[in-house]
Amino acid sequence: MAEKKDRMPVIFVGHGSPMNGIEDNEFSRAWEKVGRELPRPRAILSISAHWETDGPMATAMERPKTIHDFYGFPHELYAQQYPAPGSPELAREVAHLVQARPDNGWGLDHGTWAVLKRMFPEAEVPVVQLSLDRQATFGQQHTLAQKLAPLREKGVLVLGSGNIVHNLMMADPSAEAYDWANAFDEKVKGLILKGDHRALIHYERLGEAARLSIPTNEHYLPMLYILALKQKDDSVRFFGEGIALASVSMRSFVLS
Repeated sequence: MAEKKDRMPVIFVGHGSPMNGIEDNEFSRAWEKVGRELPRPRAILSISAHWETDGPMATAMERPKTIHDFYGFPHELYAQQYPAPGSPELAREVAHLVQARPDNGWGLDHGTWAVLKRMFPEAEVPVVQLSLDRQATFGQQHTLAQKLAPLREKGVLVLGSGNIVHNLMMADPSAEAYDWANAFDEKVKGLILKGDHRALIHYERLGEAARLSIPTNEHYLPMLYILALKQKDDSVRFFGEGIALASVSMRSFVLS
């Protein structure tokens, strides 16, 4: 690997509600602050919880569309656009590294654009999305993600966007965070700091709090992609910590 000073950070963002893309709150402000602190990337590779395919795919178009993949929100949110260019060149690099098929029909879903709208509001940095492979195990996807490591030396910022705790069936905007949500969020934080990726891959062994926190695993998985890219001399910096809607962890972190 390149020397640390020449290596791009990698970042995981707990994206929560798509409203964070337009609201002024503690989480959106934290994203904006981190965006100002990050070195300017040549391009961004985003792994979002909201794109699952049979086998990995990478967006390969020159101009990816902004996808409004949600319902029941204010008109203002549906009017949002994030007109970042794509990067067929980066898509080819990703295809070479992880045998991802090119895609020309997806675009940037809210797991990507709602975050990048706060971090890189100019929408000038090219963005490619890499899908989650629903046919692969967590261990297989962790191994696949490790193959993306050379991108860090080439000025590419790899972004994972999901949530460590994501149970919308139990979400309650008027309630305090559930004990199990806090417990699992803190458990994952500790395992990240220990570097125990095996325990995080096999999260189903972590008890009842894990079961409640991860009723479906697509929001948890992008975190594993980012952890797979951790190098021995990387440090971990958390930001945006907190539980929203009583059952959604907003914990985010940078590895650099």
